[in-house]
Amino acid sequence: MILVTTAMLSFISFWRASAIVLCDLASTAYYIGGIAEQAIGKAAPWFILGVMLFSYTVRALYIESCSMFVRGGVYRVVKEAMGGTLAKLSVSALMFDYVLTGPISAVSAGQYLVGLVNAVLPRVHIYWHLPPNLFAVLFAIAVTLYFWWQNVQGIEESSDKAIKIMAVTTIMAVVMIAWSGLTLWQRGFQWPPIQPNFSPEAWGWLHGWRDYIPPLGFLGLTIAFGHTLLAMSGEESLAQVYREMEAPKLKNLEKTGFIIFLYSLLLTSLVSFFAVMIIPDSVRLSKYSDNLISGLTMYLVGPAGAKLLFQAFVVLVGCLILSGAVNTAIVGSNGVLNRVGEDGVLPDWLRKPHPRFGTTYRLLNLTVGLQLLAILLCRGNIYVLGEAYAFGVIWSFVFNALSVLVLRYKNKAPREWEVPLNFHLGGVEIPVGLAAIFAVLFITACVNLVTKRVATISGSLFTLAFFIVFEVSERMNAKRQGQKTHGLTEDGHIDKVNLDRVEVLTPKDCACTKPYRVVVAVRDPNNVTHLKRVLEEIDPDRTDVLVMSSKIAKGFHLEGSLPESTAEEEILFTQIIAVAEKVGHTVIPLLVSSNDPFYAMARVAYDLNAQELVVGKSGKYPPDIQMEHIAVAWGAVRPPQGRPLRIRIIWDGSEYKEDLV
Repeated sequence: MILVTTAMLSFISFWRASAIVLCDLASTAYYIGGIAEQAIGKAAPWFILGVMLFSYTVRALYIESCSMFVRGGVYRVVKEAMGGTLAKLSVSALMFDYVLTGPISAVSAGQYLVGLVNAVLPRVHIYWHLPPNLFAVLFAIAVTLYFWWQNVQGIEESSDKAIKIMAVTTIMAVVMIAWSGLTLWQRGFQWPPIQPNFSPEAWGWLHGWRDYIPPLGFLGLTIAFGHTLLAMSGEESLAQVYREMEAPKLKNLEKTGFIIFLYSLLLTSLVSFFAVMIIPDSVRLSKYSDNLISGLTMYLVGPAGAKLLFQAFVVLVGCLILSGAVNTAIVGSNGVLNRVGEDGVLPDWLRKPHPRFGTTYRLLNLTVGLQLLAILLCRGNIYVLGEAYAFGVIWSFVFNALSVLVLRYKNKAPREWEVPLNFHLGGVEIPVGLAAIFAVLFITACVNLVTKRVATISGSLFTLAFFIVFEVSERMNAKRQGQKTHGLTEDGHIDKVNLDRVEVLTPKDCACTKPYRVVVAVRDPNNVTHLKRVLEEIDPDRTDVLVMSSKIAKGFHLEGSLPESTAEEEILFTQIIAVAEKVGHTVIPLLVSSNDPFYAMARVAYDLNAQELVVGKSGKYPPDIQMEHIAVAWGAVRPPQGRPLRIRIIWDGSEYKEDLV
């Protein structure tokens, strides 16, 4: 009897990873202009441009943290640097960001769609007027449920949708930029003013001091910067998708970071400038504050029919990318909660894999439930959602920046990548770049606390509530079962996997689709050198790697009652998954019940038509005797006419191999 694990071990390209993150970052172009201008006036495009340029430094923070931890992100970095309590606090603030990212994007998509419908209906002599806020809420609920189901099925499906969304968004962006440029060239233009003009709400609790704060002074500029900071929401998703990136992981992360920076810089900032310079002041905020890009299309040069068709295309693309941001929020929050759950902060039953798809569907249900609640509570008001969710954005950045800075002194192990501008004085490192990024983020966060009343009140209450839930749950888990760690992976977590029974072992049953197959036998989680070597050497486009472990059964048949994995086997499979994630190549884990591990290895290699069988050095036999046992087992299972199989025994810096027939 063979048991096949269904752990999620699929890896995606940097293009797919970029698409997932951009569905959040680039989608802000559809609503940040209206939200920012309501707060700081026509100077909003300049500050949006500044935020998008600054996002390049925040991206550098995440590249450094991911280079240290495969399962990085705010929680992992903060815990390593400053302990579990602050880690839970930081992830509570981050969850506020994720819970509101999906709703604001989906509601904004609904506003764009209902705006188009209400504009088109009178042209076809249908004099209905759909209620915008009600329509937006219903549309947002439908989109959220759709992407919930996509994520329950796994990231491959979700990333495929994301890359298609970004492909069509790119077409829209190119046409929009070219057409807007032509419009400005023909009509002429005037640059927006640089000085912010704050609305009463933008001052927050500083309203009584507004006469003493110059708009272009340090505090005034910081207030304006804070009101546009949500334009770079989505950077945390970069850390969450890093686990899923294929090899070479770090280089692909750098490519992903640059792509999302350049793309969002061009789209988000240019659209904001075009809207202010092209749409008349008299109608821009009064009519198009919730669907600014849709309004921009109607004031371009050209025939009315062509502009109406382009508006429909813009709205369609907006619905796609804004809906895609819902997917990104679900992916990111699921990754964060999984990481918290691995530390025993959440009950184990929440991380139980889906029996068919292998995803942590209960965590997905929790996240989507909170998003649906936020959609219902906001009643279609985008400005309120945007003001509120900036709280989670800025404070998650602050915690991450401070932690990476602390780790420069606490953990002096060599990094594969570091934030630039590092100097040494008397043997002491002075990370000027990191310190400057942290200072900007921290000052902005503190100013936001007193200027964004909605964000401060709602964000603080949500963060406190989540923090209390984490604390209570962690203490209950500790009393019930204690903390299970093994010290093999970077954080000692234990992954949850499914075990599927198959009666006959075939390549199809194991999802083998590539022409070359390698079977790697692993028994000891402390001895995976040979697995690392194989994953570093193979061509992932042509090779399936099947990692098998033998479960010794009594008797003379490959039988046994194996409904669930034991604690030791969970540790073993966790280590296998960690190795695969670190390298970025997919593996297919197997558990084989046998009374003879050598026979089991040979039989699996034979049944799967493998060309190679790779094992680690035995602690019981020398390599030549170990090779003899494998050769005898291969002779017992191969066909009479023979079949070639390469046997490799790998250990630290050495290898012993034979070609059998």
